[in-house]
Amino acid sequence: MITWPHAHGDWRAALPDVEPVYMQLARHITRRENLLIGCWDEAHAAHVRKRLEEAGADPRHVILRNVHSNDTWTRDYGPITILEQGKPRLLDFIFNGWGNKFSASLDNQVTRRLHEAGVFGQAPLSTIDLILEGGSIEVDGQGSLLTTENCLLAPSRNPHLGRTQIEEQLRMWFGVERILWLSHGHLVGDDTDSHIDTLARFCDPRTIAYVSCDDTEDEHYDALQQMEAELRSFRDYQGNPYRLVPLPWPAAKYDEEDGRRLAASYANFLIINGAVLIPTYEDPADAETLRRLQACFPGREIIGVPCLPLIRQNGSLHCITMQLPAGVL
Repeated sequence: MITWPHAHGDWRAALPDVEPVYMQLARHITRRENLLIGCWDEAHAAHVRKRLEEAGADPRHVILRNVHSNDTWTRDYGPITILEQGKPRLLDFIFNGWGNKFSASLDNQVTRRLHEAGVFGQAPLSTIDLILEGGSIEVDGQGSLLTTENCLLAPSRNPHLGRTQIEEQLRMWFGVERILWLSHGHLVGDDTDSHIDTLARFCDPRTIAYVSCDDTEDEHYDALQQMEAELRSFRDYQGNPYRLVPLPWPAAKYDEEDGRRLAASYANFLIINGAVLIPTYEDPADAETLRRLQACFPGREIIGVPCLPLIRQNGSLHCITMQLPAGVL
């Protein structure tokens, strides 16, 4: 599931640059699975159809639906799917623009409106009174959930809940048994208060790929070294140390207009049927990243997707997508 960039949000001045990223993404996804695309209105949907045709996307695997949105970070307002006795249930948490940093009233209604329109078939929807973004959690499928204190314990999310109460909510809604908290790690230019999907990801229940900084002069060095030490202290669901895969550190990227540093993370990859899509940044570290992640996903094709336009708005590949298990669409 993605939301196509439109002129009613922050992408309006950058559509010529960012649409090619979405076109590549759509081509790769529709060759392997169905793709649900949120469009602003029918005119926008017609425009998207033209772009998809230009990209060589498979129209048989495209589902276009009109729904208004503030922005396109679908990972954080799309439905999070759980399975109950093998059947999918959609969880719709509150999205408040990463702690009320940005307007999000339309985004917060997207999942509910699509469900009311029948887009998700017979899958039931649970609306949950908890502020939570999809990019803030990472699970291993074996009862473990990885997250960050900076995000889930931020006073701008759920100020009435402490760590114990947050853990109770996570266990109740996701059926997890263990919560692994990172207290260190961040990327300059990230608006999310350290979403885990920019820092560390499960490749399988025993393997974590993570952002690693080896430049002692970089402003990230100390915090990411501390995060690495935390990851080394964690144990997997069987009680063994994780296989840790450090991802290369790209050269600093800066906004051409205002000079601010941008959050370029290789950890923001997307797993799809038969492949893993990896963000690339026109950096010498791109090739080594693809090589290291290929070793983490030996049965999948590794595909680089140029994502420099995405990080201008402080996100990347995983942030603009939300997976939907078979049986939902």
